[in-house]
Parts: sequence; C-alpha cells; structure tokens
Amino acid sequence: MKLPDRSSCPLMQLAAAALVVAASAMIAGCSKEAPPPPRPVPQVAVLTIEPVTIPFSPTFVAQTESSRQVNIVARVSGFLDKIAYPEGELIKQGALMFVLDQKPFQAQLNAAMGELESQQARYTTAQATFGRVKPLTEQDALPLSDLDRAKGELDAAKAAVFSAQAKVEQAQLNLGYATITSPVTGVAGRALQRQGAFVNSSADSANLTYVAALDPIWVNFNISQNQMAKYKDWTDKGQLLAPKDEAYIVELVLPGGAIYPYRGKIGFADPSFSQDTGSFQVRAVLPNPKLDLRPGMFVTANLQGAMRPNAIVIPQLSVQQGSNGHFVYVVNASGVAEVRPVIVGEYQGDKDIVVTGGLAKGDRVVIDGGMKVVPGQPVVVSAPTAAAPAGTAPPLAIPKAPAPAKK
Repeated sequence: MKLPDRSSCPLMQLAAAALVVAASAMIAGCSKEAPPPPRPVPQVAVLTIEPVTIPFSPTFVAQTESSRQVNIVARVSGFLDKIAYPEGELIKQGALMFVLDQKPFQAQLNAAMGELESQQARYTTAQATFGRVKPLTEQDALPLSDLDRAKGELDAAKAAVFSAQAKVEQAQLNLGYATITSPVTGVAGRALQRQGAFVNSSADSANLTYVAALDPIWVNFNISQNQMAKYKDWTDKGQLLAPKDEAYIVELVLPGGAIYPYRGKIGFADPSFSQDTGSFQVRAVLPNPKLDLRPGMFVTANLQGAMRPNAIVIPQLSVQQGSNGHFVYVVNASGVAEVRPVIVGEYQGDKDIVVTGGLAKGDRVVIDGGMKVVPGQPVVVSAPTAAAPAGTAPPLAIPKAPAPAKK
C-alpha cells in the first residue's frame, strides 16, 4: 500500500508551521534583554548646622488708645449758648469749648451775695449786743439769762454768715461751670449737642463731647496663656533670654508696612488673665509728637529686647510637613539621606525659620534638591555650606521725640 506524501498534506503543513513558530518563541524567550540604566544619585545642597545668637522679637496685633481721654460733661443745667471750639481738631488745655446761658447763674450769685451781706449785718448787731450785755451781767445789772441769749444770737449769726458764704461759693461755681474749657491738650470730638439745646446735667444730654490726648499715646496688645507657657518653657531651657529688668522695647509697624519712627516701652501689664479670652493685656507708651497715631488704629507691635542663644536657623523651604509633623532631610556621615522630625519655632526674617528641637550642631540639612531625595538612599552633596557665625544683634536706637513747644 502506498503512503501519502506528507509535504502535500495541508494538515501536516500547518503542524510544521506551528512547530516553527513555537521554536522561534522559545528561542526569543531564552534571550536576555539589556538591563535599564541605574538611577543617578541625586545631587543636593546642604547646610551644616552652627548655632547662632539671634534676637527674639514676637509680633502682636495691637490697637492704639489715647493716653488720657476725657469726656466733656456739663455740670449744670442750662441752654447751650455757644460752641467755641473747632470740632475734630487739636485744641490746647484751657481752650474755651462750650458756653451755657450765664444769666440764671449770675442771678443766683447776686442773690447769694445779698443774703451774705444781710447775715453779716446780723452778725455785727449780735456782736454789739453781746458786747453791751456781758459787762452788765458781770456787775449783776442784768440776769445771766440775758447774757446766754446774747451769746446764742451771736453764735447763730456767725453760723448764718458761714452758710451764706457757702451759698455764694456754690453760686460762683455754678457760674464758672457754665463756661466749659478743655482739661487736656488733644483732639476734640464732634459736639453732641447743638447751639440752643437745653442741657440737663442729670440726663444723657449732659454729654457734650470728648478730648483725647495723643502725645504720648498708648498701644494695647494681648499675650495668651499658651504663649506665656511657651516663652516660660524656652526660658527654663535656656533657649530664651529676657532683657535686663524686663525692659522690652516696642516697635510699631503701621498699616502698609511702614515702620513707626519712634519706639516706646511697656508701661503696664495686667496682673491677671481675662476669663473671656484667656489672655492678659499689655500696654506700651510711645511718643507721638507729630500726631501720626490716632486712637483706635490697628497696628503690629514688635516686642524687642530678648535674645535666643545657640539658636538653630534653617531656610523655611527645607522644612516639610508630614502626617506626623514637620521634618527635614539630613545627610549622615555615610552620605545617606535620613528623615529627621523637627520642632519649629518662629520665623526669622523672610526666608528662615528657627528650629527648637530635632537638630544639633554639625547636622547636615538638605536645603536644595529635597524633592529628589529617597530616604535611606545615598546622595551627592554638591555645595556644602555652613550657617552664619554666632553674633548678637546691634543695639536698638530709640529715636527721641522732639521737645514740646513752650506754651
């Protein structure tokens, strides 16, 4: 029997082709691809930590207040005859402000003076009567009862004179109260009563205006309980040194960023914390010779004078925020990057920040190229730098206010 030719069978041809494809795939699988090039070691810039002494100047939101604001209140009732001051402008102490109708008070003074003269005449008569009765009673020409009566009339007349004198003084005071002058030098508010209005000294209409002294001026700000606890902790650890005798200097930053040219000192600190805010108020006194500051202004108060010895300062951009807090990358002695948790403090200038925990002298902190760093992997330090040498801030110059003009 004759077998069929395999080369001429379609099934056999397909099988052969499949074997060829399979063999080609096996050969390709056995060949090794070229490995990818190794990842380059990242280059970073580092800062070698060197503790320095820097000034510590916390900032607070503050508000100005007149050092002596006096409400002008009418002491007597009457019709307002005249408003004699420029509203909203600076007036000097003793300047005329308001005048009430003086005629009723002048009449009361005249009546009191007439009563005083009458009582003085009565007293003169009583003195003469007593002078005649006394020697006659000594000679038993008159009974002692007449002497007692004369003495009583003399004492009563004397007391009446004192009473009449008091009425005259009261009338003079009332007449004087009808003319109202400024008790201080300062800016005067608008008049709350208009000319011709009746002013009742025992009602709200007695409030006429106010005068606010501007030189010197007060600046008030609050320090919270948490801030005080933090400052105390830094002081106990030697991380903060207060100025001698707690003589802090207060510098003001005006709206818009301008520095107020005159500095002041703390004049008052509330001894207790507020139950509502948990803070206590501090008041600074600053010269204001040009009247640039007005009551009610919001300013920024920089409290200067304290120092931070052995402070660690690094660029703000080198500090990163993680789920567990702040951290930086540190390059160890083997050139490997490590994650170092840190505790940050206040900002120092526009670009730096103070680190209060987590770093020590000699640590190399990554300040550039941190985005390429892989913790636990080596890095190449391209430009090692060192912190600025330790030093103290220059003394603060406190401009003095010009001498007040002589009155």
